[in-house]
Amino acid sequence: MEAENFGATGESPCQSCGACCSYSENWPRFTIEDDAQLELIPAKFVNARLSGMRCDGDRCAALSGQIGVKTCCDVYAVRPEVCRTCMPGDAECAMARRRHGLPVI
Repeated sequence: MEAENFGATGESPCQSCGACCSYSENWPRFTIEDDAQLELIPAKFVNARLSGMRCDGDRCAALSGQIGVKTCCDVYAVRPEVCRTCMPGDAECAMARRRHGLPVI
């Protein structure tokens, strides 16, 4: 996603949300990443089955901050493909935002 799509501040709406990163203990799952890509993710953020990100309840362990206020991904540069494809305002975003009582963008 290009920075110019984020409005005047240049900040992604994701940085004040985080709902998609706290949706399910089974998400995000690894899908098309190869071994070299997965090795870039610190082991403390990978679940015991090595099938996805470790979660604390429904929240991805790599998510920092407060949902709906200010958040960031501690592994943003090496995040899984499923995280890269989730876009602000898409169906998955809307579903996660509704679950957390946040307005849909």
